[in-house]
Amino acid sequence: MSSLVNDRELASSLDCPIVDGQHQAQHVAPHSAEVGGIPVNRALPRRQRRLIGAWCFLDHIGPAGFAADDPGLRVGPHPHIGLQTFTWMLEGEILHRDSLGTAQVIRPGQVNLMTAGRGISHTEESLSGEATLHAAQLWIALPEADRRTDPRFDHYPRLPRWQEEGVELTLLVGEFAGRSAPTLTFSPLVALDLASPRGSQLRLALRGDFEYGLVALEGDLEIEGDTFITHELAYLGRGRDEVTLALPAGGRVLLVGGEPLGEEILMWWNFVGHSKAEISEAQRDWEAESPRFGSIPEFDGPRLTPPPLPWKA
Repeated sequence: MSSLVNDRELASSLDCPIVDGQHQAQHVAPHSAEVGGIPVNRALPRRQRRLIGAWCFLDHIGPAGFAADDPGLRVGPHPHIGLQTFTWMLEGEILHRDSLGTAQVIRPGQVNLMTAGRGISHTEESLSGEATLHAAQLWIALPEADRRTDPRFDHYPRLPRWQEEGVELTLLVGEFAGRSAPTLTFSPLVALDLASPRGSQLRLALRGDFEYGLVALEGDLEIEGDTFITHELAYLGRGRDEVTLALPAGGRVLLVGGEPLGEEILMWWNFVGHSKAEISEAQRDWEAESPRFGSIPEFDGPRLTPPPLPWKA
């Protein structure tokens, strides 16, 4: 869509237009930046699209290479509430530590899932000697009824994997094609990694009550004749029962979807909440070093400091 009015209308709609009997997909350009020298492309949230199911944040990190004296990724202690952090590792290794006492290395082909609930803090850092980093990092908004659940951490080293039409599929969360992932969820969700070593065309069955989006992680993606460049989000909306994808040789795509959340959520810094008061309280507690978020004494470095709230607390 070219006009701001139509952008707003489409952003608030769960249904993409149908032209000549064919569903259209919405193009959502990512925000591109460098964080500590690491390229990051943020596909969610964007002005054109804030949520896909309960998925509320999607960063495509890297691929990045590090010099021998470069420490790579190093993110100090910071808090979360009201969400799950979801890391899908493609290259490199990251050490996760949190205020529950967890210390877990995530390797390619694995998922780390941290449920913040009422409050948790964590750190992330590349292992010594790591030369590369490539990952997708997402947030899942917890429904209001579960927003104060107990914090926890889960690591998934083995996930359902299979091949179709020359495409290698990995089910990261939810159910798909008669398979079920063990990943903990609080609302109906799905995430699927598709890798095509030699180039392929693949038809995927979809649920009409789910909304879906796809991001090309490596190479461009073609959806029924419409091309989406690397890092760009293709929002499919809901109401589809299938979609046909064309991937180039070496192409990789991440599909995410879910039942529309049906709740308004607010995002500020590292917090997801259902009211400004809830987020303001969390920020005050973090700044006061409240026991709510615990501590990570094993990390040698300062805690992250939030920017001032954009509203009067």
